[in-house]
Formats: sequence, C-alpha cells, structure tokens
Amino acid sequence: MARFTGLFDTINAEVNSIAVNVGQTPGEFNPGVFNMVRTLSETAVIPIAGMILTFVVCYELIQLILEKNNMHEFDTFNLYKWMFKTFCAVFILTHTFDIVMGVFALAQSVINSSAGIITGNLDIGADAALANLEAQLQTMGMWELIGLWLETWLINICLWALTIAIFVIIYGRMIEIFLVVSVAPIPLSTMINREWGQIGNNYLKSLFALAFQGFLIMVCVAIYAALVQNIPTAANIHAALWGLVGYTVLLCFALFKTSSLAKSVFSAH
Repeated sequence: MARFTGLFDTINAEVNSIAVNVGQTPGEFNPGVFNMVRTLSETAVIPIAGMILTFVVCYELIQLILEKNNMHEFDTFNLYKWMFKTFCAVFILTHTFDIVMGVFALAQSVINSSAGIITGNLDIGADAALANLEAQLQTMGMWELIGLWLETWLINICLWALTIAIFVIIYGRMIEIFLVVSVAPIPLSTMINREWGQIGNNYLKSLFALAFQGFLIMVCVAIYAALVQNIPTAANIHAALWGLVGYTVLLCFALFKTSSLAKSVFSAH
C-alpha cells in the first residue's frame, strides 16, 4: 500500500506542478533571471535595435521618394504618414517589454481560467479508491504480491524517467521564452517597413505561440487527468499500472508536440 500511495503521490505532485508552472509569466517564474534578461536587452540589444530602426526609417523614406517619381508627384500627406510611422516605431522600441509582457499577461489569464476548471480533477488515488485497492491486495498470495512489488518498483523507475522528461519540457519552454524575450527589440524595430516588417510579424507570432503553448499544456494535463481517474479502482491491478505508465508516456509525447502545434496554429516559423 505504501508503494501505491507513493506512486500516486508522485504523479499527483508532478501533474500539479505543471499546472502551477505554465500559469506563470516569465517575471513570476524566476524574477532574478527575468531582471537579468531585461537588463541585458536594454543595455546590449536596444542600441543595436536603434541602429536597425534608423536604417529601416531611412529605407522607408527612400522608398517613399522613389515611389512618387523623385518627389515630382509627392503629396504632403505621405510625409506626415512617414512621420507617424516613425513615431510608432520609436514608441514600439521604447515599450518593447511592455508589449512582450502584455502578450504573456493575456495568455496567463487564459491559462489561469483553464487551471481553475481542471485543478480539482488532477489528483488520483482517493482514500476510497485506495481502500478498494487494499481489499484486492488482501486476496493475493505471497508470491503474487512479491511480483506486484517488483512491478511497482520497475514502474517507479519509468515514472521517474518520465518526470525528468516533463521537467525538461516545462523548464525548456521557460528558457526558450527568456531567450526570445532577450532579443525582442531587434525584430520589433523592423515593424514599420513592408518588407522588413515580416521579421517583426513572425516574431510576434512566435511570441504568441510560446505564450499560448501553456494553454495547450493545460489541455493535455486535463485530458491526462480524465484518463487516469479509474486507475486505482481498476479490476486488474497489473493492467491498471501499465495503463498508468502508458498514459504518462502519452502525456510526455503530447507535451513535446505542444510547441510545434502552437507554432502551427499561429503560423509562426
């Protein structure tokens, strides 16, 4: 019974940690790393982004002049339009982190709403279910119990490996977010130009994909929680245990797929 209780406790703790971690913004996940990334971006990346913005603005002005037959057909409104676009570009560059954090705040509200719906269904191994499991164990012989003990030992090793895989997925996503956020000023400095603006557009798509990947992870966790609810009350304990392993492997596979699925939804590449 201690084996089974510990097995369910490990799964419950890991699944609940997924729900907690994906609902955090980069600043909440690790304030120290976030502040370091923000300082690096503001001191090292923004000057480069400013140079790129200067080039893009000049390129935009040259295009504007050439399109109007070397100013022979020039309209004053076009100059005002260029000034307005330049103002918008400078505003975006100086408020880069506000824009980036706004994207993650939006995604976090969606994730937290979904977490409020599924959190109560994450735990498996309720007292009544474990009592039923104990009754099944009482009917088994000594050698069958020894075999089941070895089986749970092997499954514990498998779940330990899967726990590491889940840890890598969740923390790998956060590291990817920190890396993407650190270079945010450079792609956003290209937004005003029709040709160069594709860089900024693709960056924003990738940002939304990373942010809403957390929601897809929560959906995976909700599906997993629904699948494993009948594990402790199953009639065949052996099939139930290996079913638990299969569901957890399926969860890991689905978590790995959330990154490519989110990018596909937002057409990010």
